[in-house]
Amino acid sequence: MAVGLAFMITQAARAQTQSGMSEAEIDALAARALEAFRVPGLSIGIVKDGEIRHLKGYGRRDVNDGAAVDADTIFKIASNSKAFTAAALAMLVDEGKISWDDRVGEILPDFRLYDPYVSREITIRDLLTHRSGLGLGAGDLMLWPEPNKFSRDDIVRNMRYLKPASSFRSKYAYDNTLYIVAGEVIAKVSGLSYEAFIDQRIMKPLGLDACFAGPISRKAMRNVAKPHGIIDDEIAVIERSVINNEPIASTAAGGLRCSARDMLQWVETQLNNGLSPDGVRLFSAEQSREMWKPHTIINVSESERARDRTNFKAYGLGWRLADVYGYKQVSHTGTLAGMLSYVTLIPELDLGVVVLTNGASYDVRESVMFSLVHSFIDMPQTDWVAHYQSRRQAEEEAPVDPGCETSAPAGTEGVAGLYEDPWFGRVEIADKEGALTFRSEKSPRLAGTVSFCRQPSIYAVRWTDRTLGDGDAYIMVETDFDGKVTGMRMARIDPEADFSFDFQDLDFARVD
Repeated sequence: MAVGLAFMITQAARAQTQSGMSEAEIDALAARALEAFRVPGLSIGIVKDGEIRHLKGYGRRDVNDGAAVDADTIFKIASNSKAFTAAALAMLVDEGKISWDDRVGEILPDFRLYDPYVSREITIRDLLTHRSGLGLGAGDLMLWPEPNKFSRDDIVRNMRYLKPASSFRSKYAYDNTLYIVAGEVIAKVSGLSYEAFIDQRIMKPLGLDACFAGPISRKAMRNVAKPHGIIDDEIAVIERSVINNEPIASTAAGGLRCSARDMLQWVETQLNNGLSPDGVRLFSAEQSREMWKPHTIINVSESERARDRTNFKAYGLGWRLADVYGYKQVSHTGTLAGMLSYVTLIPELDLGVVVLTNGASYDVRESVMFSLVHSFIDMPQTDWVAHYQSRRQAEEEAPVDPGCETSAPAGTEGVAGLYEDPWFGRVEIADKEGALTFRSEKSPRLAGTVSFCRQPSIYAVRWTDRTLGDGDAYIMVETDFDGKVTGMRMARIDPEADFSFDFQDLDFARVD
C-alpha cells in the first residue's frame, strides 16, 4: 500500500507542469530576441496535446524589402533534415527492404572508409549515430560553402581518404558526410533519388505543401526567407546561401526547406509514433522507438546540468536525446550560413516546439526555444534573452588577429604552385604581381589573399567572401631538407569557428 501511495505521489508531482506562455508573452519574447540579437525574422510553432497552441511568423523575410514572415514562410531547416533521412530508412526497414544492421558496403560497393575493418563492418545504423571514428565535421569542406563542384559520388568515394580520429564505435563526433552516404543507401534501395523519395513518400502523404527536399513549387517560392549575417557590423543577406532550386549534394544531411506550419505536422507525426494527425501511417511505432533509443553516449556539460538537471545525453537515429527535469527530451538543431532551426519534443507532455530563423545568431534560437519549452515544465523560469545578452557582452572580444605581415620576406616566392589533397582536390596558390592568392578548384568560394604570418613557414588566407570570415585559415608550408616546398597543411585561425571548416583534415602535396 505504501509503495502504491509513493508511486501515486511521484506521478502527481510529475504531472505538475505549467501551461506555457500566452500569445502576448510569445509575441513579446520574439520581438525582444529579434532586436537583441539582430536577426530579421523567425517563425514559431507549438503543438500541445494534439492541438496547435501557437503558429506565427515575426519580423521580415528579407532585411532589404520588408516582406513579413508568416507561418508558411519557408526556411532552410539544416540538420533537422537528418530526422527525415532516418525516417526514410525506418520506412524501408518496415518494408523489409533493409535492416538497421545491414552492412553499407554490401549496398554501396564503392563506399569505403580509411580502415578496412571499419569499411567491412560499418552498418546503416552506424551512418546515423556519429560513432564511426571520424573526427568532428570530417569532410564537411566537400559540402560547404555552397555552391561547389563536389557530387555525391565524389563524397561517397572520398570517404576512404578521411583518417579516423578515434576507434570505431568508441566516441561521439558529429558528422554530416555519412548522412550523405545514408541518403545514397535510400536511393539505391528504393530506386528513387533521395529527394524524390522524401518528397513522394514523406512530404506528399503528410500533406506538407511547403516542405521540400527537391524543387520548390513556383507558388511556394513566393514566400521564402533569405539568410542573413552580420557583415562589417551590418545585417546583410548571405547571397551564396539563398533558397533556390539548384541541386545540392548535402540534402540528406542538411538540405531540406520547410515552413513552421509543415514542421508542426511533422512534429505531430513524430509525437504519434509515425501516425500523422490525418491518420497516415508513415513508419511503425517499433521504428519510432528505435529512432528515439540511445545509440551513442554524449557528454553532459555543466551548463546543461545546471539549466535542465540533465543526467544523460545520447544520439539516437537523427535525433538528440536527453532528460530535462525528469522528462525525456527529443530534439535537434540545424545550422547553415544565415539560417538556424531548432525542434524540441517532450513526448510525456505531448509537446512539440519549432523555431526557424533567418539569421546567424545562435542566441535567438536558444533563448526562444528554452523560454518556450521551460514554460511548460514546473522548473525555475529564466529570462533567456537577458541571459544570452549578458553572456554575449562578457564574451565580446576583438576579432582574432593572426598577426600577419603585409609583405612576405625574401625567399617565399617558392610557395606559389599547385597543391592536391586526396579528397578535397587541387588548390592553387598564385603569385600575382607580388601578392599571393588562394583558389580551390572544387570549392570556388574558398578564394582569398595569402599573407605571411610568422616563422619561416606560417601564412594565413583571408577569404574574399567575408561571409566566410570566421573560417579564415592558417597555412603551414612544408619543405624538404633543401628548402623546396613539398606540401602544406591548414588550420582554422579562430578555434571557435564553425567545425565544418575542417581544414585540419587536409594534407596537401605539391604537384607542379
